[in-house]
Amino acid sequence: MVTLALRGWRKRGDRQADELGAFPETPDELGEPVRGPHTGLYVGSTVAPSWQNRIAVGDKGDRASAELTEYDAGLLLTRQGASEIWIPRESLVAVRTENGLAGKVMSRDGVLVVRWTLPSGIEIDSGLRGDDKTVYPDWTAAYTELNEKAFAAFDASAPEKKES
Repeated sequence: MVTLALRGWRKRGDRQADELGAFPETPDELGEPVRGPHTGLYVGSTVAPSWQNRIAVGDKGDRASAELTEYDAGLLLTRQGASEIWIPRESLVAVRTENGLAGKVMSRDGVLVVRWTLPSGIEIDSGLRGDDKTVYPDWTAAYTELNEKAFAAFDASAPEKKES
């Protein structure tokens, strides 16, 4: 059973690799941190807007202890025992809190979720369950304008409610 599950996970990763394309490389020079590093558990990344469509490409879906740090050029998720994830600033769509991600459900606003766009144009959500959740408001406040733009775009694309 375990072998079958692993084989299925690998096949899912192969299918997603073609669809998602390459992940951005971390720049050689990052400069000084703007925010963080803040520690926690990287719970995974999913294809947006689904909170359960977990990414299985390489080790991008592997949960790991992590640090989230903001730099002028973007966000860096450094994960223990796994590759780091670089999110360029121009790729950011929204930074918000959620109750769960990647099939993991937590307490209310228990996960800091970053929605961003891969070079292929696919949007993904990457989540960190922080060790110190009191830093979440600082992160979301820093991206208020970006979040408002993302929510306005979502509302504009939602089908109109029919009046009864």
